[in-house]
Amino acid sequence: MSRIVYVNGDFVPEEDAKVSVFDRGFLMADAVYEVTSVLDGRLLDFPGHVARLHRSLSELGMGCPVSDDDLLAIHRDLVARNGIVDGLVYLQVTRGNPGDRDFVFPDPAVVRPGIVMFTQAKPGLAESPAARTGWRVISIPDIRWGRRDIKTVQLLYPSMGKMMAKKAGVDDAWFVEEGLVTEGTSNNAYIVKDGCIITRDLSSDILHGITRAAVLRFAREAQMTVEERAFTIEEAKAADEAFVTSASAFVMPVVEIDGARLGAGTPGPVATRLREIYLEESRKAAI
Repeated sequence: MSRIVYVNGDFVPEEDAKVSVFDRGFLMADAVYEVTSVLDGRLLDFPGHVARLHRSLSELGMGCPVSDDDLLAIHRDLVARNGIVDGLVYLQVTRGNPGDRDFVFPDPAVVRPGIVMFTQAKPGLAESPAARTGWRVISIPDIRWGRRDIKTVQLLYPSMGKMMAKKAGVDDAWFVEEGLVTEGTSNNAYIVKDGCIITRDLSSDILHGITRAAVLRFAREAQMTVEERAFTIEEAKAADEAFVTSASAFVMPVVEIDGARLGAGTPGPVATRLREIYLEESRKAAI
């Protein structure tokens, strides 16, 4: 049985889902997106994802075609219609279909934004075997545009980064700009040294991760030391441990950077504990 997806107000089988060739999300990558995890049939960090969606839309001068209450209702409806126990809900809002191609933005009073949503089933999402062994990453130059804080669908270079990692036989890549780590291809990056958690401070250089915000809050509540600043790849190689955070990976230990093994080459105690705390607390607050 095919998935049921949501397209511009309608729930339809995925094989019947269509958007116009003139939609600016397709033509110009003029769209933003969010990914919300589902565990035990409930949505994790949903208010944070909605808040970031509105921030991204505002930065691009776009509106949202549905209310926040409707967004929640559609998410829940898709989860139920597709029988999702563990998985993901993807949401994309585009500037819409002006009826022809043009670099100039269409009048928002005339052209309504488009919206598409779909699910991905990920059984056992929270029990990923990789969390027990850790990821290996490589570093690559960060040549993305300067507004990485806006969660747009412009994902070509992150996809290329994933492919560079795959070709190198590792799990992911970390972007480096002017000698400093910005983030992973689809996650925020952290190192741990002498018990201190170090991660890049918020700016337009990185995505303001919803999981990042939750994990740092939980870390501080657990009396862990957190320092928000940039760090170099060489500093990362000399760290005691490292990890990444994202909506789909939660807290994922990193055990190797550019061939340099961190610590014992196994997931460290800080990353392991933070993953446990995040999953426990997020499940409690899921809706």
